[in-house]
Amino acid sequence: MPEAAPSPVVWVQVMQAMVARELVEGFGLPERQAARLLGVVPSSVSQYLSGKRLGPKLSGYLSDQRARKLARSTAQALMAEPGGSRRVLEAAIALEALRTPEPAARGPRKGPAAATLPREVPKWLRNRIAGEQNAVAECMRLAQRSRDELTRALFRQIASDSLRHAEIVASLAAYLDRGITSSQATGITRADVEDLIAKEHEAEESSEVDLSPGLGGVMRILWESMEADEHKHELLLQRLLEASADGGSRRRARPGR
Repeated sequence: MPEAAPSPVVWVQVMQAMVARELVEGFGLPERQAARLLGVVPSSVSQYLSGKRLGPKLSGYLSDQRARKLARSTAQALMAEPGGSRRVLEAAIALEALRTPEPAARGPRKGPAAATLPREVPKWLRNRIAGEQNAVAECMRLAQRSRDELTRALFRQIASDSLRHAEIVASLAAYLDRGITSSQATGITRADVEDLIAKEHEAEESSEVDLSPGLGGVMRILWESMEADEHKHELLLQRLLEASADGGSRRRARPGR
């Protein structure tokens, strides 16, 4: 592990190198395709893999399991929803946070999460994240094997959903780790949510024909998946309205707040 704090440019380059390795060596992508996903030239990927670029600096990070997991999840995200520069930058920021020591040691946490949830919850959440990440990798592998665009779209949708699930579980784990078992939406109003619900209903009403009965195979599956998403959105927004009506009465913060 490097002793001196790397510059911001190095954080980005290290993350590019680690993600390049995951894309090519972990997921079997050609170097040219990996370069396209990362938003770099193919020669950069070749240099990352050969060790000619960032060799000594990179080796220290390859032994850090947290950094490798971050690189792998970033590679999965790029395959599911390409957006190289932004995703790598976000991962580089997260990598820097991982390598920054906490300002002070903290004693045992005794917040509401520890008192009301089973002790096995952190392990369950870690297993759930790992399972979702494995599902992403498998779906992307099957998408690459597929010979038609609709089947590829189906597996990419599942991969994207699994990736979001992993991100949600990771966020929940971070809150529980701080002793928080309930939170309220911030920065939005009931009017914002109600307006969005109205727009969702307007979009549904604009499509007067249900194509499902006239479609078959993967085409029908994709159409029905969109309809299911619309129902899920309506449920989520309605629950958000109900939660805002609670007025935060069930909020639980860590002791001392």
